[in-house]
Amino acid sequence: MKTIYNFSKGILQLFVLTLGCTAIQAQQQPQYTQYMYNTMSINSGYTGTNGRLEATLLHRSQWIGIDGAPDTQALGIHGKLSENTGLGLSVINDKIGPQSQQYINANFAYRLRLSENTILSLGINSGLDLLNVDWSKGIYQNPDNAFASNIENKARFIIGSGAFLYGEKWYLGLSVPNFLITDSYDDIEESVIRKKTHYYVQGGYVFDLSSNLKFKPAFLAKIVEGAPVTYDLSGNFMINEKFVLGAAYRFTDAFSGLAGFQISKSLFIGYAYDHSVTKLQKYNDGSHEIILKFNLNDKTKLARSPRFF
Repeated sequence: MKTIYNFSKGILQLFVLTLGCTAIQAQQQPQYTQYMYNTMSINSGYTGTNGRLEATLLHRSQWIGIDGAPDTQALGIHGKLSENTGLGLSVINDKIGPQSQQYINANFAYRLRLSENTILSLGINSGLDLLNVDWSKGIYQNPDNAFASNIENKARFIIGSGAFLYGEKWYLGLSVPNFLITDSYDDIEESVIRKKTHYYVQGGYVFDLSSNLKFKPAFLAKIVEGAPVTYDLSGNFMINEKFVLGAAYRFTDAFSGLAGFQISKSLFIGYAYDHSVTKLQKYNDGSHEIILKFNLNDKTKLARSPRFF
């Protein structure tokens, strides 16, 4: 019975890792449910647009209960450098199966005022993508020749850009986090780390339903060559400028519940839970994501209400 159990477990791990490798090919960039609070990580044009020195810290555990499932941490800090410029730093650690990647990006944005209430922020990001693959993890306890050599700290340059158009209650964004494509690797290494260009389109609008209630629908579309377009739709209510409650749907992938609390003028905490609607729902207990946003300005600049994007 133990042998049968171990064999079944191995088959399941192989099935999951196969799906994971497909995700590496099709998804490649880290995935977020609370993208509306972590905008700089996908669009450099957002850098410094909120006029505050702000830091974000995010942790995402995907497909709880599956060994080798995606696990992501993201750290971002950005602020206004001058009246028309913003500067930021983004560091992301992303793991799936035997693979781990670290993305380190410096971000710069320049803002153009198109009208009294409309601003276009144009951004650029540049940095490094560090890749590690340890074939000894997971089901590769006794790897064959194809998996004999690990990949250690393989560095690739990142150059991307983004545009963020916004007013007092709305925003639209278009971004390409990395223009550079890797296409010259051998055998198994090529299948793991070949990159595709990702395009992100996003938008949102804040409705004032009453003096104490705001509603913000938002969307994010991700376009990757050779993969179906991914759509995220969300709707969040802000109550008394303190509590945030909402829901989201990632087409053909997951339903999500979101909640947040403005603990103080300088600290916001948000949480999201994803319930998978794919065939993987039988094997996992959902995905969890938590984010902290810190306003690092001095207290004399914290009197205004928190912006809802």
